[in-house]
Amino acid sequence: MFKPLTQLGTAAFVCSVFASAAQADKLQDVLDRGYLIAGTGSTNSPWHFMDANNDLVGFDVDMLRLIAKGLFDDSEAIEFVNQSGDARIPNLATDKVDVACQFMTVTAGRAQQVEFTIPYYREGVGLMLMADGEYADYDALKAGGSGITVSVLQNVYAEEMVHAALPEATVDQYDSVDLMYQALNSGRADAAATDQSSLRWYMTQNPDRFSDAGYGWNPQSYSCAVKPGEQRWLNFVNSVLHEAMTGVEFNTYAASFEEWFGVQLDPPQIGFPIEYK
Repeated sequence: MFKPLTQLGTAAFVCSVFASAAQADKLQDVLDRGYLIAGTGSTNSPWHFMDANNDLVGFDVDMLRLIAKGLFDDSEAIEFVNQSGDARIPNLATDKVDVACQFMTVTAGRAQQVEFTIPYYREGVGLMLMADGEYADYDALKAGGSGITVSVLQNVYAEEMVHAALPEATVDQYDSVDLMYQALNSGRADAAATDQSSLRWYMTQNPDRFSDAGYGWNPQSYSCAVKPGEQRWLNFVNSVLHEAMTGVEFNTYAASFEEWFGVQLDPPQIGFPIEYK
């Protein structure tokens, strides 16, 4: 039979609940520590890579610095943990990092293991062309039919993915990104199917050499992630990212977007919040 808690028992239970909540307050833990511990990679431009000065840079890195700035008004109050892609979720689960921003695609399966933030980038596949090549744009490639060859990174879904955009094209798969781009440079491929972020980065670095065919498909959302159950911490990181894209830190976000992707963003419309339209 159920027995009601005594006053003392009730008080002890409530204290226990609040103690547990306090222990689980990641935001306060980070503030008390005085710096952010952030997980990301170091080998994938324009997201996270080492520059000529051996400094960690990239769009993911800029997003993490925005979080540090929101916490401490200091974008340098941050310790980076260099991690592989398969360490992103385990490092969150074991508290080795406070947050991971590492071009992490949102999936339903991953959402059962981490708490995803709001997306800070929408990825997709694009077609890279040589600026002085035979084919000027997507329409020209599609008109080329079976005479078109597309290089792509080797993947079980690679042929299906390319044929979603160019149904008749010949698909050449390569086991490295460098070989995929070499095929385009050497003329063995008429186009390279690659992430649109990579396409924009290569065009930014080589504006007279490469061009965008002007067609994108296979959308994916990139979000940061935190450990499950840390709602206050998740709310804070979401607030930072939201205001970076729509509010007080828009200029910082827009400058980073232009640096890494070569695209100037239009300022958010003033007036009624566009999120609710």
